[in-house]
Amino acid sequence: MCLRPVGETGQESRSAGEEAAASVIGMDITIHTSFLPHDDPDASLAFYRDTLGFEVRNDVGGGRMRWITVGPPKQPDTAILLAPPATDPGITDDERRTIAEMMAKGTYGWILLASPDLDDTFDRVQAAGAEVVQEPIEQPYGVRDCAFRDPAGNLIRIQELR
Repeated sequence: MCLRPVGETGQESRSAGEEAAASVIGMDITIHTSFLPHDDPDASLAFYRDTLGFEVRNDVGGGRMRWITVGPPKQPDTAILLAPPATDPGITDDERRTIAEMMAKGTYGWILLASPDLDDTFDRVQAAGAEVVQEPIEQPYGVRDCAFRDPAGNLIRIQELR
């Protein structure tokens, strides 16, 4: 760990920045699974499997405590875990209420997906009844994307591959 001088915040930096050790730079790490919460496992399963075309890799548990792993068929090493929120036993009742409120507003979870044909993808997802947040648009930062909400309120952005 490289400690830099204490700044105005009174906190030490734990970021090695340019001084990163070669062992850290050469690590072989991939993104394996991302988490999105659900409050209705059947609705979430239908959205990711039937609307987005993801394959179901695992489906365990029952009721609201159901954990479902899905992923794109052409990316077997990348998955999304659809799991109930706030299952950690250390979470307080106030934290559970906050998570429920954030999910209801659609501000708790989100993910960025990509498609080579954004317009076709948008049309299919919209036709399946997903809540449209943003139609396809060219963003000022150089990407073209659209956005939907899944049944749990998670924001699903889809970016056009170029």
